Amino acid sequence: MKSKLEYIWLDGYTPTQSLRSKTMVRENFGGTLEECPMWSFDGSSTEQADGSDSDCLLKPVAIIPDPDRNNSFLVMTEVLNADGSAHVSNGRATIDEADDDDEYWFGFEQEYFLWDTETNRPPGFPAGGFPDPQGPYYCSVGGKNAFGRAIIEEHLDLCLEAGLNVEGINAEVAAGQWEFQIFAKGAKRAGDEIWLGRYLLERTAEKYGYAIEWHPKPLGDTDWNGSGMHANFSNAAMRESGDEAVFNKICDEFGKNIERHISVYGADNHQRLTGKHETQSIDEFSYGVSDRGASIRIPVGTVEDGWKGRLEDRRPASNADPYKVAAAIVKTCKEAEA
Repeated sequence: MKSKLEYIWLDGYTPTQSLRSKTMVRENFGGTLEECPMWSFDGSSTEQADGSDSDCLLKPVAIIPDPDRNNSFLVMTEVLNADGSAHVSNGRATIDEADDDDEYWFGFEQEYFLWDTETNRPPGFPAGGFPDPQGPYYCSVGGKNAFGRAIIEEHLDLCLEAGLNVEGINAEVAAGQWEFQIFAKGAKRAGDEIWLGRYLLERTAEKYGYAIEWHPKPLGDTDWNGSGMHANFSNAAMRESGDEAVFNKICDEFGKNIERHISVYGADNHQRLTGKHETQSIDEFSYGVSDRGASIRIPVGTVEDGWKGRLEDRRPASNADPYKVAAAIVKTCKEAEA
């Protein structure tokens, strides 16, 4: 039997990378990562190499079944230079190997807009205009308020069948805006799962004639919420110590490193982080219990559980690279521990 291996990677476009993929056909493939060979591609076509020296390498790092194609697998890869070193576009390589362990848990809340390529608006938006103001769309049901549900349900089923650890979905605050949540232990695994989830979403939307809009404020300076990728995170001390001071120290350390985080929290995030629509201003930092207008929210459940739990960094944008977000979070948390 022959199997299809869909090799997936991130291109070199800036300031926001796009997903790329191509199919390898293998005979008698057993479904393991170890069986996935290194592959190459034309980096001059993806802003990752010059035409005179165009070969880039694809190093397989994660594999899951592809439930939407027969005898198929999705293979997440890292991009390497021809000499085997990490390519400058390789966000996964920014995660320090020594820091990537199961102590750090991540729960990413990936928001996005479905996008009608004919009207150049989200579904639910009339061409050149706006629907009723936001309010009835969040967690909504019914044809007047929920748009594109068939895509979202199919995507959820595919993710679960593929083995991605999706923990939930919901309609978001704006019409045509949705969210899925993924939990994983370890920075690299969390990034792998979000990128694979994004890939399946893009491909599912294709079938319905929609695109996915990852921009954090695609409707511009209007009274419509932007899209984020809120990063819930914890380490052993946060989950076990029961000490409020541990959380305050970590939050204070984040406040000392605004640029470290904002620099990798997504392009055009200044359009979203304005201090409005449940955000803190991009150049300010704050934290508070149950405060969705803060940079970091301390969930009320963390407090009620005796200061054991997690924090939520609300600043990452929907188009941020989860590898880079996780790397920055781990680095700052470790500095707080020092």
